[in-house]
Order: sequence, then C-alpha cells, then structure tokens
Amino acid sequence: MEIPLSSLSPEALLAVVDDFVLREGTDYGRHEASLESKRADVMNALKSGRARIHFDPETETVTLVPVAP
Repeated sequence: MEIPLSSLSPEALLAVVDDFVLREGTDYGRHEASLESKRADVMNALKSGRARIHFDPETETVTLVPVAP
C-alpha cells in the first residue's frame, strides 16, 4: 500500500528516510556521503516522484521503492 507524503508528519517522514538511509548499504564511490546528503537525495527522490513510500500490512514494515521513469 502506498503512503502519500502528505499523510506523514515531518518527524515521521524523516524517521522513514533515516531508516532507509541507515539500513541500505549504498555505495557512494570513493567518498562517503554525509547523512545529510543521503537524506537530501532520498527526500528529492520522494518529492520528485522517483521513489514512493510503501507499507506492507502483512509484515507491518515501511520501505521506499523506486519508480520506473
């Protein structure tokens, strides 16, 4: 089930983004990106529609999923 950004408080949205950023072992190349930079990248993807928040009621988990262009 997709969760609209507008249905989350700023604090809840940040918690979802942080959970994703800290959980995903993303390779940023030679230089590690800061937490703030990773947060900004994910927030931009969500706000631009390149990613969506998905809730799985069976496992009661939230994750971010990419959207095909």
